[in-house]
Amino acid sequence: MAAVMVARQGRELQRYSDSTGGRVVVGCVPYRVRADDGEVEVLVISSQKKGAAGGVLIPKGGWELDESMDEAARREAMEEAGVVGEIAGPALGRWWYRSRSYDATYEGIVLPLRVTAEMERWPEMTARRREWLTAAEAIARCPHRWMREALQRFADPIGAADTAETVLVG
Repeated sequence: MAAVMVARQGRELQRYSDSTGGRVVVGCVPYRVRADDGEVEVLVISSQKKGAAGGVLIPKGGWELDESMDEAARREAMEEAGVVGEIAGPALGRWWYRSRSYDATYEGIVLPLRVTAEMERWPEMTARRREWLTAAEAIARCPHRWMREALQRFADPIGAADTAETVLVG
């Protein structure tokens, strides 16, 4: 499989939320099951921003008009975390959150992604670190409430259907 080694740039094809007017972003919880003990690990990435020491994120980015939601999640995983995989179930939920950089409310959708390959080189490899953690470790180190909730829903899918949409502003 040939990989695109340049991250998409620009906002020409960006989707915007009908309800808030802010960007629609799609993220994923990349995961693997360890062969030796069957433990599930999630792949998290560092922030590109300075001052986010120790904090981890899930890959996410703008959902563009020329791609499906699944394609957007897989693209973000490849660009930001250097992994290839398959969407492994329905969305973990939909959240609304305030952008810290812009005066806008974004809509975020998160999907589970079963990792099938790790790349040695990827578009954002010089800007981000990647790390395999248990879901509990990732939740403890993630600074964003909506991402922590997505990780929790991934780790404990029982009852997740009852809370598939959450409004988080702030």
